[in-house]
Amino acid sequence: MIHILDKKDCCGCSACVQRCPKNCIRMYPDEEGFLYPSIDETLCVDCGLCEKVCPVLNKGDERIPVRAVAIKNDDENIRLNSSSGGAFTALAIKILNEGGVVFGARFNDEWEVVHDYIENADNLHLFRGSKYVQSYIGVTYLQAESFLKNGRKVLFSGTSCQIAGLKRFLGREYENLLTVDVICHGVPSPIVWKDYLDDLISRKKIKGVSSLEDISTVSFRSKVTGWHIFSMEITGRSGGKLSEPLSKNVFMQGFLNNMYLRPSCYDCPARKGKSGSDISLGDYWGVENHHPCFADDAGVGLVLVYNEDRSGNLMELGCQLVESDYASGLSGNLCIENSVPEPLERSLFWKEYGTKGLDAVREIINSNRPGLLKRIVSKLKRTLLVD
Repeated sequence: MIHILDKKDCCGCSACVQRCPKNCIRMYPDEEGFLYPSIDETLCVDCGLCEKVCPVLNKGDERIPVRAVAIKNDDENIRLNSSSGGAFTALAIKILNEGGVVFGARFNDEWEVVHDYIENADNLHLFRGSKYVQSYIGVTYLQAESFLKNGRKVLFSGTSCQIAGLKRFLGREYENLLTVDVICHGVPSPIVWKDYLDDLISRKKIKGVSSLEDISTVSFRSKVTGWHIFSMEITGRSGGKLSEPLSKNVFMQGFLNNMYLRPSCYDCPARKGKSGSDISLGDYWGVENHHPCFADDAGVGLVLVYNEDRSGNLMELGCQLVESDYASGLSGNLCIENSVPEPLERSLFWKEYGTKGLDAVREIINSNRPGLLKRIVSKLKRTLLVD
């Protein structure tokens, strides 16, 4: 039976919920907005399956990728609307063209981030682009398992801990499954994201946006100012727009300073290849130092291949490729191997958050200049989740 004594021991993957044969586990948010399992012990038969599928209790082995590639999608429009080089879209189109199913994270009508699946390439835009909020997995592990057992090809993308949860949940290898994790800085609180949107609306920061229904698009990684210095961009249905460099956006400032990441992110159970994924995707930060002729400001992706048999022929993706090496990719993506540190500001943020909301971020950053701003700029150069 799962008992969470330390919140760092749960990554929120929901594998336990979906594997429970008695349906006696539910996920509930804590005061920070993160979901944790709760067990109805009157229904539990103590079968141990919840513990067996937990990726924190059953960590994978450390792995080094067998191949590292710099990548750019041939379709410039796809690349500009992706967080980095558009590799995810290329991989997904290949699976869909083969009659497969693609799982990923999208926004719902309330601008919450949820996991879902698509069977048509016309819907790929829903998954494209980074979403800096922990997604709600729901029953997507069960759905993926059903497709796999019916012989459908499945691409499942997510954070490393979500992929680790899926692999533990399935309990066996499937030749028709391609798992893709993203190089992850950490996942921010869903409640802080919701409050950020409410704050924008109450402060009338976006012309014509007076409710969540008035929002048309959200981009955490808009390339309107380029790939290296990207912007948070939120557009209203009537044309109003907020566009802020990430160094000036309050939500991103708190995120980049690790103030409201999930506790497990400070000791991630799935870094160093332990997720068991076939492929990892990230931004190729520092590509100009290793492959200067391939670098530009529209975005270059990094593909780390752990399983050549599952990843297929990357030359078939319709992308420009340059062979690289793991050490070069790692130099600009330290989060591949290292969890971010838990800052002293985290406890202060949550102490102040109840009464001050996002003003707590503003006050902490203003009281710690230039130290925190220096860390923000440094992280803007080398980290984050990707398309």
